[in-house]
Amino acid sequence: MTNLTKLQWQCRRGTQELDLLLLSYLESQFMQADKEEQACFIELLALEDDVLINLLFNNGVMASKAKQTLLVKIRC
Repeated sequence: MTNLTKLQWQCRRGTQELDLLLLSYLESQFMQADKEEQACFIELLALEDDVLINLLFNNGVMASKAKQTLLVKIRC
């Protein structure tokens, strides 16, 4: 299984809205992102669904500026 395929599976969270946001970012921006942003995305995928939902849909805030910037990109 390639890394991209693995990431696609990790983006499928069981919540349609969350799946759409994560897969959209992966397909449209991940490959063009720098290594730091890619690492941040992979770290976000390791979070529990309820935490991700709070961060993405309730305008949650992350301590890391790089992760916060990534959240904004994913939301758009």
